[in-house]
Amino acid sequence: MKVVIAGAGGRMGRTLIEGVLKDKTLSLASAFDVPTSGLIGKDAGELVGAACGVKIGADAQVAIAAGDVIIDFTRPEATMAHLNLCVAAGVRMVIGTTGFTDAQKQQIADASKKIGIVMAPNFAIGVNVTFKLAEVAAKSLGDAFDVEIIEAHHRHKVDAPSGTALRLGEVVAGALGRNLSEVALHGREGITGERDRQSIAFHAIRGGDIVGEHTVIFAGEGERVEVTVRSQSRMTYALGALRSCQYLAGRANGLYDMQDVLGLR
Repeated sequence: MKVVIAGAGGRMGRTLIEGVLKDKTLSLASAFDVPTSGLIGKDAGELVGAACGVKIGADAQVAIAAGDVIIDFTRPEATMAHLNLCVAAGVRMVIGTTGFTDAQKQQIADASKKIGIVMAPNFAIGVNVTFKLAEVAAKSLGDAFDVEIIEAHHRHKVDAPSGTALRLGEVVAGALGRNLSEVALHGREGITGERDRQSIAFHAIRGGDIVGEHTVIFAGEGERVEVTVRSQSRMTYALGALRSCQYLAGRANGLYDMQDVLGLR
């Protein structure tokens, strides 16, 4: 498949370019960034030490039209603009952007009736296995265990909790028969009173160059179960995104996630 990379100059964009160039089943069709980027016109491969002849462009429409699938790890507003261009061009999407509103998620679901889309809060294969482990643990341990979710990322991450942490919360809440929006608790300060047994609490750490760490703590009477995953490199996300591109090769439309890609449903 011919792959398009959005946000080519960003940390994730560069990692995705490196991954595509190393993959023998995929080819880099185009890469683009915001018009104000100082990388416009440069060879995309040079960003990762492997010149490839594909220049970084500023025109999203032109770049998208050159490919079969776009990998988009940008910002919600940019991804939604790219979504419209992909529908018009019949180009599939792999969406790693997080922070969408419910309305935006619905727009993506509507678009998936016309194009194939894989959307996930985290594309690392280990993380997606962790989603399944957390679901199994929650179903087995039940309401007798309190649930706390701790996540850590680099100082540059702009949203909190992370999309991965929220997805973990959704998985656990679903397994326990709870509505996450009703039981989510974000941090604590001051005299908080006794813990609500139904709550699912989130705690976000930001600092340094932490790629991504997530832990779900199930705390019961006399024992504690912890499910933890640590990402040491952004390449873990890229490899999952590339696997998603391959998954979409035979799918003209539909909305999928990494549980589908990995056969974990």
